[in-house]
Amino acid sequence: MLAERTRRIAVSPTMKVASDALRLKAEGVDVVDLGAGEPDFPTPEHVANAAHAAIDAHFTKYTTNSGTDELKRAVCARYREDYGVEYTPTETIITAGGKQALFNATMCLFGEGDEVITHLPGWPTLVEQIKLAEATPVIVRTHSEDGFRLSAPAILAAITPRTRGIVINSPGNPTGALIAEAEMAAVADAAAARGIWILLDLCYEKLIYDATPHNLPRVLSERMRDRAVLCGSASKAYAMTGWRCGWALAPAPLVSACNALQSHSTSNVCSITQKAVVAALDGPQECVTDMLDEYRRRRDRMVGWLSADPRIGLRTPEGAFYLFADISALLSPDGLRTSAAFAAQLLDRARVAVTPGEAFDAPGFIRISYAASLDQLHRGAERILEFCR
Repeated sequence: MLAERTRRIAVSPTMKVASDALRLKAEGVDVVDLGAGEPDFPTPEHVANAAHAAIDAHFTKYTTNSGTDELKRAVCARYREDYGVEYTPTETIITAGGKQALFNATMCLFGEGDEVITHLPGWPTLVEQIKLAEATPVIVRTHSEDGFRLSAPAILAAITPRTRGIVINSPGNPTGALIAEAEMAAVADAAAARGIWILLDLCYEKLIYDATPHNLPRVLSERMRDRAVLCGSASKAYAMTGWRCGWALAPAPLVSACNALQSHSTSNVCSITQKAVVAALDGPQECVTDMLDEYRRRRDRMVGWLSADPRIGLRTPEGAFYLFADISALLSPDGLRTSAAFAAQLLDRARVAVTPGEAFDAPGFIRISYAASLDQLHRGAERILEFCR
């Protein structure tokens, strides 16, 4: 009854966790939600004020499909300041979140017969988008003992004559791992020599805890600017998940193709949102630093609290706002057999929502978001420890 392409994909499992938690909360159940993949902070005041000003000025009509020139210039200026790379408005498109930036590029670049390399454990949307484009995902696995870091040799070993693209997410969801600049440089050199595209998902680019060199845009821009796509978002850095605004920086012909695709799907991003994101990008950045500092405190507290049970395997993430905990020692054939069962029972019995590792092709793990207040995190940690006991 339905189109063949619907058989290749499923609803995002991360969104199912959020839905289940919201349903229980609506029923009055006291749920500690550590499954959310979004900041718990309010959108910064100066950003919200810009949206109010846009409404008051009646800036409520269609904009150019690919986004306003003002916002495109703001994106280019932010990347110039942060990474030292030069892009122009004709090489920029504004999208309904980073997810659409990646979707547009994937649909415009890949097709039947192509192989596209990406990595797991990872954000499931990257694999699903490759399938929607009728290309074949080729998976490079990362491992807990290596901190889930991507290595150039592993990626290069996956290249075949059919390889058309490589999609990398750094910092990574759910692991918080970073790809080192040297590793990215080696991948970029090999990709450039073979005419392979690299799509870089920078959704968590502002959430890196230590002074780790991570100028991936410059690495790609210097080596293969004509086949690199930088996908970013206001969602995580500025606590704007619901505003739905992202962008892609890419060669002008690809941006033009993405613009054509977007013109027949969503059209422009909300005009009011665009004004707010200009304020976010052009305005003071201390709000980003303040949120990062608070995430660091939360991360360290959660690692400390949950370490009370040695059966919970923890690695301190380098970026993003998740702990990716190994709970395999808590599973058994006579009890909870899978991390999916563990997460379901944790929600049902302890009223704590987390995301099972199966959502990221990593059975035996759970993703714990620390994008919640310290009070909520402490309550959640106590409930998790009691459930494990």
